[in-house]
Amino acid sequence: MRRVTGLSAVHRAVDGLSATQLAAGNPVNHYRLSQVALLSTNSNYSSARSHWFSNNRISENSSRASAHAVAGTMLFSVAATTIVQEVHAKEPVQAKFRPNDVVLYQYEACPFCNKVKAFLDYYDIAYKVIEVNPISKKEIKWSDYKKVPILTVDGEHMVDSSDIIDKLAKRINLNAPADSSSGDDEEKKWRGWVDNHLVHILSPNIYRSASEAIESFDYITSHGNFSFTERLVAKYAGATAMYFVSKKLKKKYNITDERKALYEAAETWVDALNGRDFLGGVKPNLADLAVFGVLRPIRYLKSGKDMVENTRIGNWYSRMEDAVGAPSRIQAQPE
Repeated sequence: MRRVTGLSAVHRAVDGLSATQLAAGNPVNHYRLSQVALLSTNSNYSSARSHWFSNNRISENSSRASAHAVAGTMLFSVAATTIVQEVHAKEPVQAKFRPNDVVLYQYEACPFCNKVKAFLDYYDIAYKVIEVNPISKKEIKWSDYKKVPILTVDGEHMVDSSDIIDKLAKRINLNAPADSSSGDDEEKKWRGWVDNHLVHILSPNIYRSASEAIESFDYITSHGNFSFTERLVAKYAGATAMYFVSKKLKKKYNITDERKALYEAAETWVDALNGRDFLGGVKPNLADLAVFGVLRPIRYLKSGKDMVENTRIGNWYSRMEDAVGAPSRIQAQPE
């Protein structure tokens, strides 16, 4: 648990696409491309932390006064650095509840996969990633469930991002909020808002224009599990397909202005915080992690940059980056 004493804390697919086979041409490939392309994003945000203080060596010939001065500086440095680390600390899981073998089958750009990763990262649960080829899906041929994310936890298979998080939360024995009734209700409400509203306005924004669609597929084709030929085809054919798919999604979810809808969603979330650092209060709850997870992939795309520049969500997002910290992902062994 994060504790800070003596100082104040530092401020800090779209489902329904199966739609009748998306147009003429090759409907199967277009459908699969649309699944992986719900969010084309750069999920690599900076996790580096500044080192505010440095240790100084004391020369053997230095005076006693200098030695005391340097020693005092070093003592303050260590104490301050410890406080900074505690502010940014994750929420560790007790060893007796920590899973031993966690594997996530995902698309790197999938919002629901990123929601699961935000949970795993925040609770510092080590996990391996298997990137699924969106065309062949050979990596999940063993599963009857043909969507992502799929999470295996010590041999148990879990599907559907919200169900995965609910099961993991119970498994690691998360404590209920102090006011469990109102806390649970608020958390549940906003987690539902993420799945039923926020996610659906992302694709129309990411693929709003041809240039934004291509920007997105630059990321998908460089980070997704594509063969060389698939990569060549996907960048332009996929971007073109998703540009038109986004227009259908816009109509399906009654979105008249993509950016306006995105900005309104961001402001709605900030209003829900009601002046708190996080919806969970002094630390994130599952709703904070859900919102952060689905937004993290788009943060450094044009849509995400526009959102931060034109709404009040930036400060909360920065606090979440600090709280979630660096990914807990570990290298998976090749199969």
